[in-house]
Amino acid sequence: MIRLTRRYRFSASHRLDSTDLSPAENRAMYGKCNNPFGHGHDYKVEISVSGDADPETGRVIDPGALDALVNSEVLVGFGSAHLNDLRDFERMVATTENLAVAIERRLAARWPAGWPRLDRIRIEETRRNHFELRR
Repeated sequence: MIRLTRRYRFSASHRLDSTDLSPAENRAMYGKCNNPFGHGHDYKVEISVSGDADPETGRVIDPGALDALVNSEVLVGFGSAHLNDLRDFERMVATTENLAVAIERRLAARWPAGWPRLDRIRIEETRRNHFELRR
């Protein structure tokens, strides 16, 4: 089994705010991340796939094909967006943990049959905050 990881970047803004909490509870829960005007990040995203190398090509996946899928479903979809305004976050708080879930859902919906397994999504929100979703 071989794992390939590709790195990508995009910028987006968000506001951490739950409709299940009062304004005071949101401020207490999310602190400065509950700023009514939101705040932005330069997200660094790693997408990992795992599978066997193709005996003919010697590769686990065509990196260009993976790049095209990530570009259309992640970079274009989330880049320069205010995450709270996207349908992905209608029912969930726009945390980076939930961003990983939203990325996984978007990729899984368009994942071609026969491709290796989508193995891991890792997001660096800041130098101190990294989030990882493993399948």
